[in-house]
Amino acid sequence: MSRPFRVWQDVYIVGSAEISHPYDCCIYLIDAGELVLIDAGAGKSFSRLIDNILTLGLTPEKLTAVIVTHAHIDHIGALARLQQEYGVQIVAHSLDAEAIETGVGIGSEIYGVDYQPCQVDIKLKEAEGSLVFGKYELKFLHIPGHTPGSIAIYVDMGKRILFGQDIHGPYYPEWGAAPEQAVVSLQKLIELKADILCEGHFGIYQPASEVKRYIEDYLYQLRVMTRE
Repeated sequence: MSRPFRVWQDVYIVGSAEISHPYDCCIYLIDAGELVLIDAGAGKSFSRLIDNILTLGLTPEKLTAVIVTHAHIDHIGALARLQQEYGVQIVAHSLDAEAIETGVGIGSEIYGVDYQPCQVDIKLKEAEGSLVFGKYELKFLHIPGHTPGSIAIYVDMGKRILFGQDIHGPYYPEWGAAPEQAVVSLQKLIELKADILCEGHFGIYQPASEVKRYIEDYLYQLRVMTRE
């Protein structure tokens, strides 16, 4: 199994299908003095996530928040335990908060995972805004399409780092996706002109030209889908 590593300056990847558990999304960590996780995996890798943080020389007791990009089980499974053991605040868009708090519509049955619902502490409602953690201002953008409350996070630290969640989809309406909305959302991500993309399952893309190409490829597929 692969090991966690630094992406750029104070950004690390601490989990993924290769790093923590096959069911996990890519899980990123920002060291802002306090530690902020972007997503939490499917829940079967909690102990390994903590070990991975320690491996990087960081202190899990400094975990203060998990920002949830969207309410699918592979992104939210460890939230309750992180909240219980480290007192982290859960941050998510209000349109996905009910799924996190009830476990309804999160897809846990697909993975055969027992999900423990938890309280969302900060419910984002704006189309865009910012959250300050330690020395960094993390900006969020509501990007509906994959789920109603999908969000992207980006931060500037010498380079613009975009946590773009599941840009690749899938965008199946029967799973609650809205391809027409996703077209608009992916165009907004392109306009951010990120230098590094931290994607939800397929890892890290750079430089800016590669980020743009990656998002444009899925935008093209969506436009084809919405014309059919």
